[in-house]
Amino acid sequence: MGASRSLAAAAEPAPRRQGRGRDVQVGAYAGTTGRGVRMTRVGGRWRVTRPWPAPLRPYVHSYAGYWEAGTTPYRVRLVPTGRAVVVISLGEPFTQVRRLGDPGPSTQVTGSLVAGLEDGPRVCDHPGGQEAIRLELTPLGAYRLFALPMSELTNRVVGLDDVLGPEAGLLAERLAGTADWGARFDLLDVALWARIESGPVAAPEVSHAWRLLVRAGGTIPVAGIAAEVGWSQGHLVRRFTEQVGLTPKMSARVLRFHRAMRLLTREGSNLAEVTAACGFYDQAHLNREFRALAETTPGRIAAARVTEGALAL
Repeated sequence: MGASRSLAAAAEPAPRRQGRGRDVQVGAYAGTTGRGVRMTRVGGRWRVTRPWPAPLRPYVHSYAGYWEAGTTPYRVRLVPTGRAVVVISLGEPFTQVRRLGDPGPSTQVTGSLVAGLEDGPRVCDHPGGQEAIRLELTPLGAYRLFALPMSELTNRVVGLDDVLGPEAGLLAERLAGTADWGARFDLLDVALWARIESGPVAAPEVSHAWRLLVRAGGTIPVAGIAAEVGWSQGHLVRRFTEQVGLTPKMSARVLRFHRAMRLLTREGSNLAEVTAACGFYDQAHLNREFRALAETTPGRIAAARVTEGALAL
């Protein structure tokens, strides 16, 4: 409760402004600003970050604001990361979110959105002029925030209000009507903690199983995890899938893939060393997993500009 009070005390409502954030902050988007906010150029956009409070760190992997002055349409490919994603749209939303290989219709997004854990790639189209806040949540953080089985969101993108209700729209309006990014993050911190603090708590066995997978980079067998937590494999798979969104085996594949992707994008990376470090049998196995999970190759990942699981196309 003490953490909740401290967060609430920090989030004094900021004065409303006329127009969007980009109308009042041009010229400030460089280097470090006040209140711990840092703004850096990423391609054609500005990325706005601030360390999030300690009570949120077990549940929130990262959050960042994005702002761009131009209106050039762009497309990105999102690849599996082992995290759930929330995008709070403060300006133009995505026009299309399409899962590659899915014969069904594209998801039409009209505002803020939630994406559950994925086991394959997704392409997103934006008309340009984006202003948004993007959060990456640990699976068990998302379970607490959304207060529903994560299996219901696996490989799905839905409206944020479909998960959080009308309060999601009210939060987006308050964020859009706040001029200062530090004040925006204050509001966001309070809203996140209020939901997470009162949300459902994952089974200790599921939490431990997820930690084991993360620490091992996806290289620990499911049988070993079940033995460690004291459950049968069948019971582990059922409860884990409900609260995380993917099976333990698929989670291991995604975590291993994501680690390999991070290593490959580092300067001077070596394909053979990455293959061995991430527990792939050989480079052919690595290639198959990159095709299955991202519909691309390790070489293309190594050459691409990758930002938070997104490849510029």
